[in-house]
Amino acid sequence: MLSIASSELIQIFRNRLVLITSLIIPVAVSALFVRRHETFVAIGSLGYIAAMVMFTVAAFGLYATAVTTLASRRQNLFLKRLRSTAAADSTILAGLLLPPTAIAMVQVAAILTALAMVAGKPANGALLVVAVLATLAMMIGLALATAGLTNSPEHAQVTTLPVTLGVIAVASWVGISGTADLAWLKRLLPGGAVTELTMNAWNGGVAVTESLPLLAPTLGWVVIAVALATRLFRWDPRR
Repeated sequence: MLSIASSELIQIFRNRLVLITSLIIPVAVSALFVRRHETFVAIGSLGYIAAMVMFTVAAFGLYATAVTTLASRRQNLFLKRLRSTAAADSTILAGLLLPPTAIAMVQVAAILTALAMVAGKPANGALLVVAVLATLAMMIGLALATAGLTNSPEHAQVTTLPVTLGVIAVASWVGISGTADLAWLKRLLPGGAVTELTMNAWNGGVAVTESLPLLAPTLGWVVIAVALATRLFRWDPRR
């Protein structure tokens, strides 16, 4: 797995399009949120900023990169060559997805640390870590499902757009308006519940026992996405 991951990491830094999508865009947008945090706090809260940073990195840096990577490796028959080795399918996928996942985790950690330094620490750091991990897991699952509908890296620019814009829009909606109204709808939409969880973790004022159930909708999306992936992202032996 590590040999696959190291090779994939090199490919990420060689591909300008993936490099811009996974590194430059998320960092630039997140830097804007941190730099103008007082403006965005007036719109929502520090928890809202944390959620937007998290989903910007997860959507552009992890999700879009993972879909592009899987589509590219399938198109150039690299997956077929890997399957001819002793590596299991799960090991192959883990090796391909480890680099963008690790990069996303480092980015989120660095940017949220910067936010904490300029605006104040989160009320519950452990709960915030749980929210970040749940978000990354959901985006990985959605990436696997989307890869089954993606024929090429160029096609990935189209297939990833609805989910990328959708989760960021949901996070913004929940972050600004809260869940006082239409709570069930906002929490069931992908990213809604974990956005509320992130806000609770950063802003405080909500008991942990009340926040943890918000993981259920997010984990539900993980299960749904993985189930779709097993149907859509088929390992074609002819390729």
